[in-house]
Amino acid sequence: MKRTYLTDSSINLRPVEPEDLDLMYAIENDSEMWDVSGISVPYSRYVLRQYIENSQNDMFADKQLRLMIVRQSDKRIVGTIDLTDFSPMHNRAAVGIGIMKDYRREGYASLALELLADYAFHFLHIHQLYAQVAMSNTYSLRLFQKCGFVQTATLKDWVRMGDTFEDAAFFQRINPV
Repeated sequence: MKRTYLTDSSINLRPVEPEDLDLMYAIENDSEMWDVSGISVPYSRYVLRQYIENSQNDMFADKQLRLMIVRQSDKRIVGTIDLTDFSPMHNRAAVGIGIMKDYRREGYASLALELLADYAFHFLHIHQLYAQVAMSNTYSLRLFQKCGFVQTATLKDWVRMGDTFEDAAFFQRINPV
């Protein structure tokens, strides 16, 4: 039987489409998310349109992959999940996830992270996924732990949160096969 990836009965992960521009604009320019995403400036629609048009949706060409998290029941986009900083030599990629405010704490993040990990490990054959999470971001700390990521380091004063610096947890999940 052929295996399916990036979908289950609750959500599916799909590539960014041109019609996602306004939604991506809202997500990327939500200043409440900037501390956790590492974004330091707002993105214009022009820059986001260029990103969508120029992305090949190929990990090896783009060194990243952005997917929209779509709720199956009504096809609403509830967030985004990314593989970034892909290193073909070391066969690893960073994971980033953002759930829109109205859909947080409903289980979409853990579903999306598990689907992405399954795809990365069993289809792309990536050796390891990793993430850096600010210690004050308790929801994300629990998310990565719940999804089989192991904290392997504490990065001192790693992220700036407002006027102060904060430690971050460094998480890794190694491909089990």
